Amino acid sequence: MAKEHIIMPMLISFGLSVLLGPVVIPFLRQLKAGQTVREDGPYTHLKKSGTPTMGGILIIVSVAVTTVLYAEKYPKIVPIFFLTVGFGLIGFLDDYIKVVQRNSMGLRPWQKMLGQLLVTGVFAWYLFHIGILPQTMRIPFVKGCYLNLGQMEIPFLFLVVAGTANGTNFTDGLDGLASSVTVMVATFLTVASIGVGAGIEPITSAVAGALLGFLLFNVHPASVFMGDTGSLALGGFIAGSVYMMQMPLYLPIVGFIYVIEVLSVIIQVTYFRISGGRRFFKMAPLHHHFELCGLKETTIVAAFSVVTAVLCILALFGIS
Repeated sequence: MAKEHIIMPMLISFGLSVLLGPVVIPFLRQLKAGQTVREDGPYTHLKKSGTPTMGGILIIVSVAVTTVLYAEKYPKIVPIFFLTVGFGLIGFLDDYIKVVQRNSMGLRPWQKMLGQLLVTGVFAWYLFHIGILPQTMRIPFVKGCYLNLGQMEIPFLFLVVAGTANGTNFTDGLDGLASSVTVMVATFLTVASIGVGAGIEPITSAVAGALLGFLLFNVHPASVFMGDTGSLALGGFIAGSVYMMQMPLYLPIVGFIYVIEVLSVIIQVTYFRISGGRRFFKMAPLHHHFELCGLKETTIVAAFSVVTAVLCILALFGIS
């Protein structure tokens, strides 16, 4: 059984990602879809300027093909895939405008927000009007207890989806960082889905496989970056998955890295404004602060991945 809906989706998605890499990456180079590196950032990043971005296309296409193969038998993966592709499309448009059309503005903030609200709204409508899931959330480490937010459930859903998408987006700043962390999270989601009988394992394992294939091109020194195309898509995937399992309250545990990356940016901006231009961190998001403290890029990626792996194991013990 596991071979049919867990191992095979992972292998299919992994294989597609590996095969697409040598095709898509040269194409992105021809488009001159190169990454622009911040001049005020770590000097070691200057050599990354021009590295192709928008590599999230590899992940999305690999997961899309796998989803089509399993959607009929496992219909619960469809709303997750919708949220994944919806956010990925927003990221793709932003990347395309920035790096291909050479417009540094990309999508306007209100355009991004509107797109995310529309995609999340459709997902919420499905979840609460068509889906068969109860409007309650599992409480970690408390067996048989569920939280019901009542009228606050929909606003909370929008907050969770937006926060997760921005968290994955901020985490995508070092070679292999977002990919490595999210592989751990996708693996946790696969095991958790088996444990609670959610029936979404084909897409969670497919994302894990696609990320493993993508990492072959994304580990240091990266030959391609996922861009907003990939990071926003992964944020949508994670948010959609936890909601289909009634597990959004597990996000602060398994997505701890995403949380601290977002918080570091919020703290940095807030402190900068109230202190008259001083900085709390050397640079935000947090991974850049550690870089400027002297840690190697690969060390930070390894540390963040290990922390995520440990927290994912911890969260498995808290599944009720």
